[in-house]
Amino acid sequence: MTRASLDKQPHEVASMFDNVAERYDLTNDVLSLGQDRRWRKEVARAVDARPAQKILDLAAGTATSSLPFVQAGAYVVPCDFSLGMLQVGKRRNSWLPFTAGDATRLPFKDDTFDAVTISFGLRNVQDFDAGLREMYRVTRPGGRVVICEFSHPTWAPFRTVYTEYLMRALPPVARAVSSNPEAYVYLAESIRAWPDQPALASRLREAGWAKVAWRNLTGGVVTLHRGFKE
Repeated sequence: MTRASLDKQPHEVASMFDNVAERYDLTNDVLSLGQDRRWRKEVARAVDARPAQKILDLAAGTATSSLPFVQAGAYVVPCDFSLGMLQVGKRRNSWLPFTAGDATRLPFKDDTFDAVTISFGLRNVQDFDAGLREMYRVTRPGGRVVICEFSHPTWAPFRTVYTEYLMRALPPVARAVSSNPEAYVYLAESIRAWPDQPALASRLREAGWAKVAWRNLTGGVVTLHRGFKE
């Protein structure tokens, strides 16, 4: 299996990420023209991790996204359902408590974490409404969720250019730098099929999250959504 289809069968998605694990961070850096570093800094600011807080980093992959929370003094659990990604992460940062887990059936007790965050992973969850409910379940009252995900550019002319980049330029670039370029065809298709900003905010509210808000990054190419558990 080299890529997943848009019905997002969990075994297909996990296998696809297993196959790209070794060069995943490098490929993302190239394909985003270095913007992924800025996006992850914005995630860290939004999560606002504090010493002794417990942070769940879902779809953490190799745990690149987890390190800023560790540096803030928080206890961080990187969780992913791709064993290949977790194995690469464990080789790089063996001291982190890597955990294998499905976002729709998280292996944690209710009200465990001060914050739950997921970057560029919610889009790959087969039933992401169930995922949003699970994130709510494992977050303590007063805690928060921060979701960083590809979205829909707000300026129509740029949106057209961006869509053309996704479907025409991204696959050839991926072939040059990725160990599994077909996975990035799925990436482009899944971004185009993803709900826009107001639609995702509505789904968060339906899952129980309160004070839901979002902020666009890079003109809406990526959006940060945040909510709280009252």
